[in-house]
Amino acid sequence: MNARTGAPLVWLSAAELSGDMHAAHLVRALSLAAPNFGMQGLSFAGMGGPHLREISSFEALFRVEELSVMGFSEVLGRLPHIFSLLRRIKAAMAARKPAALLCVDAPSFNFRVIKIARSLGIPVYYYISPKAWAWGRGRVRFLQRNVRRLISILPFEVDFYRQFGMDIDYVGNPLVDMMDWPRLDGIHPVPGAIGLLPGSRAREINSLLPEFGKAARILLTARPDLRFTCIRAPGFEETTLRALWPDDVPVRFLAPEDRYALMKSAEMLIAASGTATLEAALLGTPTLAVYKVSPVTYALGRLVVRIPYISLSNLILGKELFPELLQEKAAGESIARYALAWLKPSPGGGSPLEAVRQELAALKGILGGGGATGKAARVILEDLQTVLQG
Repeated sequence: MNARTGAPLVWLSAAELSGDMHAAHLVRALSLAAPNFGMQGLSFAGMGGPHLREISSFEALFRVEELSVMGFSEVLGRLPHIFSLLRRIKAAMAARKPAALLCVDAPSFNFRVIKIARSLGIPVYYYISPKAWAWGRGRVRFLQRNVRRLISILPFEVDFYRQFGMDIDYVGNPLVDMMDWPRLDGIHPVPGAIGLLPGSRAREINSLLPEFGKAARILLTARPDLRFTCIRAPGFEETTLRALWPDDVPVRFLAPEDRYALMKSAEMLIAASGTATLEAALLGTPTLAVYKVSPVTYALGRLVVRIPYISLSNLILGKELFPELLQEKAAGESIARYALAWLKPSPGGGSPLEAVRQELAALKGILGGGGATGKAARVILEDLQTVLQG
């Protein structure tokens, strides 16, 4: 309970920038729907990023930027900081006594926050269910023991969890609602426009953007008409990114606010595998999904991750529609080779890029058609109502 307003307090744990974006939309949906469930107001506190910090009802006690790490070996180097952060979170949760914990994605961190909540007797809701299908049964058992309601945004997760006797709430994908479709449907790809999305974490950007620059130099040799636009992630200034880009290759660096229009207008994209590749797939823009982590992280990942693809769009469609350029393939020469194969007309006429766009057209319907965030809010509030009534 919020001591100042008397409104039920929900603790938010959004530990990644993409989760912060989804969490902000969910907070707005929860606040809008709360009166329908006998709650005149809700307040929120916890960990968030720039999107959550724009919401007046959210108190950012911890910042998602404190966790700008990725992979096994990268996390190991920051364990003392992470454990200190978790101790501070536990102290704050014990002092604030929230009515519920709402986790958004980021299981490696959020599972630890869930353990804290359960030790304090705080019920747990999980939005954007962890990718247990990639990591094995241990995560499923943890979720069964510790989470009241698990909310999924990926259609194939329903059958996966059902085989373990676990019901989940599939609400569709919120990305469908975040796009201004009347405007975006009027934007068409511009020949020669190549969009670049090198990631949202410092580690991703530092490893991928120089390789994107090398690829651009090679591509310009073969196609001098190409133009490159890099979309900045929130929190990264142009000067930081330009220092990682070759001086002899022309590029524009643009702010992220209108990224969907920029992505839709590109003939193709080169992007760090993650949320951006699913956004690109929804927009119908062919994308090379690129990713590189440390050799130790990659070796360990191969031992435990059990999925045929890393790109969500490929997983949902059941095929490698977006080429996945991982590790040694995440090099400028390889990226340029794949890009040129897409940019050249097919021998029998037509365009490889157009063939990819046609296959992407079905994705929007597969992902629920809209309303995901509102559905998730109703699932949470319906159950939270019973918790508050005792």
